[in-house]
Amino acid sequence: MKNFFSTRLLKWYEKNGRHDLPWQKNTTPYRVWISEIMLQQTQVATVIPYYQRFLSRFPDVQTLATASEDDVLSLWSGLGYYARARNLHRTAKIVVKDFQGNFPRTAQQFSELPGIGQSTAGAILSFSEKKYAVILDGNVKRVLTRYFAIETPVDRADTIDQLWTLAAELTPKKNTHHYNQAIMDLGATLCARTQPRCDACPLTNHCEARQQNKMTFYPVKQVKKERPVRKTKMDIIVDAQSRVLLVRRPSKGIWGGLWTFPENNALKLPLQKISELPTLTHQFTHFTLHITPIYYRIKKMPSALDSSEMIWYNWSDDLPGGVPTPVTKILKIMRNHIAQSALSKIGA
Repeated sequence: MKNFFSTRLLKWYEKNGRHDLPWQKNTTPYRVWISEIMLQQTQVATVIPYYQRFLSRFPDVQTLATASEDDVLSLWSGLGYYARARNLHRTAKIVVKDFQGNFPRTAQQFSELPGIGQSTAGAILSFSEKKYAVILDGNVKRVLTRYFAIETPVDRADTIDQLWTLAAELTPKKNTHHYNQAIMDLGATLCARTQPRCDACPLTNHCEARQQNKMTFYPVKQVKKERPVRKTKMDIIVDAQSRVLLVRRPSKGIWGGLWTFPENNALKLPLQKISELPTLTHQFTHFTLHITPIYYRIKKMPSALDSSEMIWYNWSDDLPGGVPTPVTKILKIMRNHIAQSALSKIGA
């Protein structure tokens, strides 16, 4: 069974797999590591432009290690799951300080670095060093749970152990890097979450889920509680020069270290409310956030705003660092609004 599985998969990959992704060229540990972290919970098409910009700005681990966190988060803006960017930065510093700029050579050492689990460590070693290493990302889990019709929830500890055992048994000692890319490609293209293309799959004749005609039943997931809803009001505070106030969030928690608007008038400033903008909805992994942006003019500039964690953002300047997607949307709305107001005054 092992030889059949890997042989059919490798043959399919040779003709149909993805061979020209940016991180498949010049496969250094650094370049592969960046791609693997970006690809966590993010699709390939979304990652590609971010990866290219990131490598252009931070071409090696030394450059990344010496960069400011604001620079790193700025390049990550819009990609989401910002803990990944902060972990990249932390890991770069560790590699430079503790490993003299050289990446670890074992999966155990890799998996001890921030943001790198067992599967990511295996992928980095497999693709950059061509070493034997087993992986178990979301695509691999989907392929294996369908092929073997595993009916226990995929996120349960005993199921994860079972999947690691199966993955290790199936992974060939030779051409491991091709096999690992092949099974990820299969999960990403043919064995998709919805509407799997079983007719084109090289494993279809032996796939238990296909025999049962229950492909989308797998992988089984535990019933999740309804996602809670939270609400907040973002204070869009504009001064006499049409600059807008941005504050840096604490390093821990949601949007840690990113620049956003103050919320719920926490700064207790003398404000004149101008208008309320349409509510935005943003989905986090564990809750839904409804954001009501409120446009204010500040009546008097207090000296208490003189802080490194706050800035008056001038529209002609670059953003000071990373900015969450909802804040980017609000900034765009406000930029257009302020520009239109200026034109109206000129016309008058």
